[in-house]
Amino acid sequence: MAEDETSVRVDAWIWSVRLTKTRALAAAACRGGHVRVNGDRVKPATSVRPGDEVRLREAGRERIVVVTRLVRKRVGAVVAAECFVDNSPPPPPREESVLVGLRDRGAGRPTKRDRRDLERLHGRPER
Repeated sequence: MAEDETSVRVDAWIWSVRLTKTRALAAAACRGGHVRVNGDRVKPATSVRPGDEVRLREAGRERIVVVTRLVRKRVGAVVAAECFVDNSPPPPPREESVLVGLRDRGAGRPTKRDRRDLERLHGRPER
């Protein structure tokens, strides 16, 4: 049976154009409902064609890309950028991320003052 040259599996395409690090992660994203093609949730074996809109939710961010070229094998970053049009919203600035109280490694257990400062930082009521 000859392979259809006008389509590629969505999990293989997502991995090939470097939207995920591994094909297994791409397949898991599809199975988890984090990938949509033209608005529909898809399975890993669903075919994509040029012109399809692929939405991938990953790490709290949604990537929206339109397929312009099909690739079956993983390609370099320059070639991968030519395979889709990125319509994703810009990522949030790093300053908006929540500050987390971190201690230096090897500093030991927090003192009572440190613990109270951490509770204040997390917005917990003092005892």
